[in-house]
Amino acid sequence: MDIMLPEGDPERTGEKVRGQDPGEHPSVTLFREYLRLKTVQPEPNYDVAVRFLERIAAELGLGCQKVEVFPGRVVTIITWQGTDPQLRSIVLNSHTDVVPVFEEHWTHDPFEAFKDSQGNIYARGAQDMKCVSIQYIEAIRRLKAEGKRFPRTVHMTFVPDEEIGGCKGMELFVKRPEFQALNVGFTLDEGLANPTDAFTVFYGEKCVWWIKVKCEGNPGHGSQFIENTAAEKLNRVITSLLQFRESEKQRLKCDEHLTLGDVTSLNMTMLSGGVSFNVVPSELSAAFDIRIPPTVNLQAFEEQLTVWCRAAGEGVTYKFYQKYVDQTMTCTEESDPWWKAFSGACRDMHMTLKREIFPAATDSRFIRAAGHPALGFSPMNHTPVLLHDHNEYLNERVFLRGIEIYACLLTSLASVPPLPAEG
Repeated sequence: MDIMLPEGDPERTGEKVRGQDPGEHPSVTLFREYLRLKTVQPEPNYDVAVRFLERIAAELGLGCQKVEVFPGRVVTIITWQGTDPQLRSIVLNSHTDVVPVFEEHWTHDPFEAFKDSQGNIYARGAQDMKCVSIQYIEAIRRLKAEGKRFPRTVHMTFVPDEEIGGCKGMELFVKRPEFQALNVGFTLDEGLANPTDAFTVFYGEKCVWWIKVKCEGNPGHGSQFIENTAAEKLNRVITSLLQFRESEKQRLKCDEHLTLGDVTSLNMTMLSGGVSFNVVPSELSAAFDIRIPPTVNLQAFEEQLTVWCRAAGEGVTYKFYQKYVDQTMTCTEESDPWWKAFSGACRDMHMTLKREIFPAATDSRFIRAAGHPALGFSPMNHTPVLLHDHNEYLNERVFLRGIEIYACLLTSLASVPPLPAEG
C-alpha cells in the first residue's frame, strides 16, 4: 500500500491520548507511550506503531506516506517539506521493532515504561531505538513551533524488521521508487550510548558473515577408535577459528587506540549433529558469527577460511547464510559539507565526538550501499550501553537533551547550501 495523508492543521488530540503524568514533560510522556507498544520480535505488532505514527503526523501537520515493502511490513514516512524541495533531503531513520525480552530477568515490566525516582525509564527499546524516533519527532515539533523553515526537506523514516537483519525492511525499501523519490542527500540513523562525557558517532559498519561449517567423517560404534571422524575434523576447524578469535581479542586489548569496530569479532554460536550416544556421527556442523571491519580485505579473509577448512581434512565445507560485502564508509573530513555541518553543530553545543566503526550492523549499511552518506548517532552520553540487555533504560534528562541536540543538528544539516551536484 502507498497512502498519502495531506498536510494541514488538524485538531490536536495528543494530550488526551498521552495520559500525561502530572509534572512530566510531554515529550517524555510520548516516549513512554511509544515504549508501551509491543513491536517485539518475533511477532511485532506493527499496525499499532503505524497508527501511532499517523497520529503524530496529523498532530504536526505533516504529510505521511505508508509503503508496504513486503506483506505486513510497512515503512512509514513523515515529511517536513523544505523551502527548496529540489535540494537533496535529510533523512532521519529509525526502526520500529525491538528485540525479545526474558521478563524473569527484568526488575520491571519491559513494556510498562516504568520511571524510577532518578528519572530512569525502563523498557525494551529505551535505547534501541525508540528514544531516537521520538527525539526526531519532538525536535521537529519544537522547530515548527518556533516558526523555523529550512531549505532542505526532512523525511523521518520508520522501518520494520531491522532487528532481524532488515531483509524485509530497509534492504527492500532502498530498491523502491518511493525511496528514490526521497532524493536523499544525507541520513542519520542509530548509534550507541556512551558511558563517558563523549558522544559516539559511527561512519561505517562491519560486514556480517554467518557461516556454517559441515564436517563429514567415518561413522561407527561409540566403543571403537574410529579413524578420520567428523568430530576430529570439526575440532581442527574450531581450534583454527578460535585461535584467530583470540589473536583479534588480544590485538584489541593491547592497543588502546583500537575499538571493537576495528577488529574482526568471531563467535561460535551453534553446534549440531549426532543421533545417539553410542553412534559416531558421519556429520557434524558448527555455526559462526563473524563481523569484519571495512578495512579488512574480504577476499583474503575468505581465502583464509578456505585454508582452515582444507587443513581440517577431506569432507569439510562451509556455507554462507549471510555474506555482506559492501564496505562503504561515510566521509568524516572537514572538507565534506555534511560532516562539516554535523560536527560544526556539535562543536557549537560543546559536544565531544568519538568517531568509530559500528561493531555490529544497522540499516545504515543499506543506505550507504545505495550511495548515500549516513552517520549512526544516538545522543546518549553518561549512559551504559544496554541495547538488547536486561533492564534496558534511559534517563529522562539524557532523553530530553537529545531533543535539543537533534534540533540543533537539523538546523545545521537542513541548511547546508546547495552542493555543486545540485546545480
